Amino acid sequence: MNPKDVMTVSRRTLLKGAALGTVAGLAAPAFLRTAQAQEAAIKIGFPVPISGPYSTEAQDQVRCAEIAIAMFNDAGGLKGRKAELLVRDDKLNPGEAATRALELIEKDKVNFLCGSLSAAVQLSVNQVAKQRGVIYNSISQSDSINEISDFSKYTFHEALNPHMTAGAVGRYVFPKFGKRVAYLIADYAYGHEMARGFRRVGKEFGVEEVLEIKHPLGQTDFSTLFPRIQAAKPDVLVVCNFGRDQLNTVKQATDFGLKQQMRIACPVLLFSQRLAGGAGPFEGVIGGANYYWGLEDKFPSAKRLNDAYRAKNKNAVPTDYGALGFAGIYALLEGVKKAGGTDPDAVIAALETLKYDAYKGEEYFRKCDHQAVQSVLVVESKPQAQVKSEYDVFNIVDTQPGEDKFLRSCQELGHS
Repeated sequence: MNPKDVMTVSRRTLLKGAALGTVAGLAAPAFLRTAQAQEAAIKIGFPVPISGPYSTEAQDQVRCAEIAIAMFNDAGGLKGRKAELLVRDDKLNPGEAATRALELIEKDKVNFLCGSLSAAVQLSVNQVAKQRGVIYNSISQSDSINEISDFSKYTFHEALNPHMTAGAVGRYVFPKFGKRVAYLIADYAYGHEMARGFRRVGKEFGVEEVLEIKHPLGQTDFSTLFPRIQAAKPDVLVVCNFGRDQLNTVKQATDFGLKQQMRIACPVLLFSQRLAGGAGPFEGVIGGANYYWGLEDKFPSAKRLNDAYRAKNKNAVPTDYGALGFAGIYALLEGVKKAGGTDPDAVIAALETLKYDAYKGEEYFRKCDHQAVQSVLVVESKPQAQVKSEYDVFNIVDTQPGEDKFLRSCQELGHS
């Protein structure tokens, strides 16, 4: 076949032959292989617990992640190459999460992974990702994921971590409300790491720990624990749990009268659970947050996210953990744009030098451990008399700025 014959082969024949690896006995031309690679979707696997006790938060993470994908695609993608989100239910189970992550990599051929909503689950996903050289951006709180034993160059952590979150809340709460502290702790990694963060910052203020009670994930009745807490006479009850556990704890503590005797603080005060529980049970409860929709008055990026969310969700606003779904995908795709492609080493290099404003001002990944350095909000739940609209539920009472000094040092984490 002479060069003229090659040029007269139709595009349809070329594409059909390329799928078989030949065109009339010839290998697919290099220009065609390059074009196919450029046209392939940028696939991001998104394992989150869309069923189970954290389903409310996880489902909003999916909604917000889809907004980040749509923004990227609507802006033209990467030279016309569009992104695709592949959602999987990890069922809040490390084994299930590992299976889904492996499936996404091996079967679906994803370029990246993002997601998870449990300290233990994200470590499971991270193990699979780093073994197979796939970049993973976690959107759940964890201290361990940045430590040298779990970290790899493929590991990124968009979420806050317990050291940052508990530190911000503790610095606000302990000087104002007293030094006698009781802990109610969900008995798994999230609860343990959050309590460790409070204890660490508590040493700065001479905090006296008067009681620790652990409870299993998914407990529904907390009332049997309250007499012990009352007997310990704390100034502050620190509630280190999440999702429906947080809702049940706060509602039952209010019914039991605990708030008349002590202040309640949570490392993460969830917008979704406050909406579910109402103003009365949550009144006066203080906690940390990565995001609150009211930031739109200060940051154009917050308004951008809120407006996109409102347009797709009947004028509702994104939750705090939902916003992490947006930011996790947004950061990956900003890295892809800066790298000019999806090669893992190129994207890693891009992310390590990236300055990005997803939803609340500038963030960046610290190079040694790939932790997103960002602000932490301290919020207090409003009484009903101050609530002006359905979603007007928190006052931002303090903001810890995004600075390295609020993170554990690279040396402490084991990085040279």
